[in-house]
Amino acid sequence: MRVLNSLQMRDVDRRTINEIGVPSIVLMENAGRQVVQAMLSTINDLANKQIVILCGRGNNGGDGFVVARTLLQENISASVFLFGRPNDIQGDAKTNLNILTRLGIEVLEISDLRAWEKHRMRIVRCDVIVDALCGTGLNEPIKGLLKTVVSDTNSAKAQIISIDLPTGLSADSNTPIGDFIKATYTITLATPKLPLALFPSSNCVGNLVVVDIGIPTTTIKEVDGLRLDLLIPQTIKKIIPRRKFDSHKGDFGRVLVVAGSVGKTGAACLAGSGALHSGAGLVTIATPVSCIEMVAKASKDYMTLPLEETEKGSLKKTTLNKILGFLCDVIAIGPGLGTGDSQKDLVRSLVAQSDVPLVLDADALNAFVGNQKMLKGGNGKSLVITPHPGEMSRLLNIDTESVQQNRVEIAIDFARRANLFVVLKGSQTIVATPEGSAFINPTGNPGMATGGTGDVLAGMIAAWIGQLGDIESACKVAVYLHGLAGDLAANSHGEVSLTASGIVSYLGRATQKIINGLDNKESPRELYSLQ
Repeated sequence: MRVLNSLQMRDVDRRTINEIGVPSIVLMENAGRQVVQAMLSTINDLANKQIVILCGRGNNGGDGFVVARTLLQENISASVFLFGRPNDIQGDAKTNLNILTRLGIEVLEISDLRAWEKHRMRIVRCDVIVDALCGTGLNEPIKGLLKTVVSDTNSAKAQIISIDLPTGLSADSNTPIGDFIKATYTITLATPKLPLALFPSSNCVGNLVVVDIGIPTTTIKEVDGLRLDLLIPQTIKKIIPRRKFDSHKGDFGRVLVVAGSVGKTGAACLAGSGALHSGAGLVTIATPVSCIEMVAKASKDYMTLPLEETEKGSLKKTTLNKILGFLCDVIAIGPGLGTGDSQKDLVRSLVAQSDVPLVLDADALNAFVGNQKMLKGGNGKSLVITPHPGEMSRLLNIDTESVQQNRVEIAIDFARRANLFVVLKGSQTIVATPEGSAFINPTGNPGMATGGTGDVLAGMIAAWIGQLGDIESACKVAVYLHGLAGDLAANSHGEVSLTASGIVSYLGRATQKIINGLDNKESPRELYSLQ
């Protein structure tokens, strides 16, 4: 589902109205009606609630006027506050304000603090507040009267429904630019906007509802500018193929996991388990000879490949030819590998010489610290890197805070420059492609911040590459199911006790839920789509 900024959304509106010919007043009508439908679907006993609609002077306020009229058609009354003077309203919003007046719906004019103080107790006493003040048009912090209104609205005990964006948030920033309304539900029109999809602003919008207002999907997909999408269950379901009745294990990929060292065999086992439980046909773990027995005992379902080791129990560079000669479709390398010179040389040589896709995780990434120019895809070489923010900061020689503040931009920039796929892990994992697109993963929870979860993900990505043969699709499916399995595990056992192996045990259930169709209430971060 495409995520847009304010400029892109204006372009989408313009094309829909001027080129396709959908009148703007029809879009406003659809918006208001869909907001009411969403309210009826999400708020119990709405007809018996006291409702206040806060309307601004622009099109967002016009949406609010349509909401008031549509509620009346449902025999539901609402008080309408206009923040401005009727003469200030223009265009479609003015048309809908005039309709309210002719229907006899009272619109209270709030043009200053004095008028607000006179009527603010209605806010305190009401059950539902509809925020139709600013929408996507805000580009500077609110002040004066609106700042007071926002503060009083947040202090109310009512459920707050924001139309398109909570007032105070900017459609061009994932960080709040000032005071803002803390919505219970944000009902966004056509497609999510930037602050609705990215932390920290996405924490401020409550449950997100996406409604169709008649803007063609192709118009949204084709708009120029930042190529950013929010992963949703429907997208993932379309990617996962149904298995043919006469399938055999060779159809689902041969995964080689090069991982582990003395004291770190668990990382290798978790990566192998992630691959197995993600549907790989064959999984082999290549690990130091002294680790083989422990790795083999961990599971009967994968095979092992013993490799020559250093005195410290890590892989030697001389194992390169044995790895290159092993029959496989994809290689995941790095978990628990070690950071000695021999392991670094092995990783760099494998990247330079491998003719199968590589998934580089953990210590495999550390091999390129100070040598990032050696980490390059293209010319038939397919690479995926899976750094957490600390690993990305070391790779780029910048501080971790800078990575966290600019996750999308940094992931896209490095993916483009290095011609590879970046899976930047963390809260809202980002998948960035060499072409400059990025995908935001909404699944996952704080309980997944525990050792080994990244190893599981590396194995999962490799498994889906082996099955799908398409790296972008594999990354999207893997990160979504990884987070969803974590959410299901946390729902059952709580976040505090969550472990990487616990996530593995829920991968099958997560995959099955996607295949069967994920119910809205099971969707991550309560993402609803009423389209």
